[in-house]
Amino acid sequence: MSHSQFVDSLWAQWRERVDQRLDKLIPTADTTPANLHQAMRYASIGAGKRYRAALVYASGTALGSPEIALDDAACAVELVHAFSLVHDDLPAMDDDDLRRGKASCHRAFDEATAILAGDALQTLAFEILCASDSATPGPEHQLLMLQTLASAAGSQGLAGGQAIDLGLVAQDASVETLITMHRLKTGALIEAAIQMGALTATREPTVLCQLADYARPLGLAFQVIDDILDGTVDTQTLGKPAGADRDKHKPTFLSVLGESESRRYAQSLGEEAIMALDGAAFETAVLIGLAHFTLERSH
Repeated sequence: MSHSQFVDSLWAQWRERVDQRLDKLIPTADTTPANLHQAMRYASIGAGKRYRAALVYASGTALGSPEIALDDAACAVELVHAFSLVHDDLPAMDDDDLRRGKASCHRAFDEATAILAGDALQTLAFEILCASDSATPGPEHQLLMLQTLASAAGSQGLAGGQAIDLGLVAQDASVETLITMHRLKTGALIEAAIQMGALTATREPTVLCQLADYARPLGLAFQVIDDILDGTVDTQTLGKPAGADRDKHKPTFLSVLGESESRRYAQSLGEEAIMALDGAAFETAVLIGLAHFTLERSH
């Protein structure tokens, strides 16, 4: 089995773990209020690449945590990601009708239900991180994980990045502005995923700093490639409207730098992320494999 096949195999297992766990964590579709729980399940179960969850598992297992100790952290990150997508798709935000290959939550249900579903998905993420059982890391670790996720979701994270995004128009955007915005809107949750996986095993500052140095450029590289794909790949492949940013006159790395320069920039960021793992006192193969996926993905 090649290295990429090994990473793909692990990732497939992790996707299944997350969906099985979310199926248990989110109330059943007939639990009152049924419409809300149906919307929550629609927006979060069986959807997406589980990239952020994979980062939780990769960093945690690299430091010796068993997968069972990482399940809730992986689900919490995916729940916050799902909440952000539900809200981003709303007419008052990005106004998108398609997400993950199906109708956006507010189109499948209605705007009010989508807002409440997003709210409930986010609060559930923090609820499950507070849970305590034999597989859960100690309370000190849990507190740091809660703080990490809350920071990534707030005004200095994805909410702040979305606020900047709403105020941008193509003609006044610079690369520096895009970097600032996407380090918050996209990068913060990716960085949090890696830190949360690590925090199930350690609070060692040296290890956490090395993983932060890996995560920071990785999160930005993910967004650069996302911008390229949005402008060069069809809707069916993406699972969301292709060219949506261009049609709304939103600035992207693709529109500001062009495709060739954007790909060079993403490559340099990916190399920076991989180099940050040099000399690590833990297994880095899967983390490096995920960095390569970030650069090579087609959707």
